[in-house]
Amino acid sequence: MPNAWDAGSAKILAELGFAAIATTSSGFAATLGRHDGDITREEALTNAAALVHAVGIPVSADLENGYADDPVGVAETVRLARDTGLAGCSVEDYTGRDDDPIYAVGPARERVEAAAEASGSMVLTARCENYLHGRPDLGDTLARLQAYQEAGADVLYAPGLTDLGEIRTVCAETDRPVNVLLVRGGPAPAELADAGVARISVGGTFTWNAFAGLVEAARELLDGETGFLDRTGPVREVIDAAFG
Repeated sequence: MPNAWDAGSAKILAELGFAAIATTSSGFAATLGRHDGDITREEALTNAAALVHAVGIPVSADLENGYADDPVGVAETVRLARDTGLAGCSVEDYTGRDDDPIYAVGPARERVEAAAEASGSMVLTARCENYLHGRPDLGDTLARLQAYQEAGADVLYAPGLTDLGEIRTVCAETDRPVNVLLVRGGPAPAELADAGVARISVGGTFTWNAFAGLVEAARELLDGETGFLDRTGPVREVIDAAFG
């Protein structure tokens, strides 16, 4: 499931044949000239709604930590997300605080439970952020994912988990579909599928690829070169088809 950062990228991904897409908090933040974690709930939901209205395929929203510490606030965010027409959403256990980055497992489970109760027919993905924030503890990560599935999560996700053996363990020791983030140098999609992974996502990587093309073209222009003009032909065909 690829991640789109705006309506245009969502339309292109749908045109290319993907059956569902997700938003990306980091990619969307980059379009506003900000870092991941620096967007508001209102901005995130507005972005998600734009994607929903742009395409005819299911859209899942990256809701970060639910934009709240307490379960009541998380539930309100999920209810607002549901009202946009989203097919799914994700809520993570990252606090946003460097000195205490991960919610204790008890409160984290309560947050997932509140999100599940508010999600209605949306597919709820519960994320354990240990591996992204200096806590590569498989035992704790697995215990958290098991707690989140018991709290009502439909999909489990531990971004930063890249070891195939650990991924197999998570898939074997949980009874929900497992999502894995593709990373450079990590397992290939076929390897992940063989390990039991049900879904893969790319986070903000497609956004960075788009920005990489921008930087490359800009540097060529600064150097008096025009090779970037020759690379737009095949892309224009896809864009024209996507935008109708």
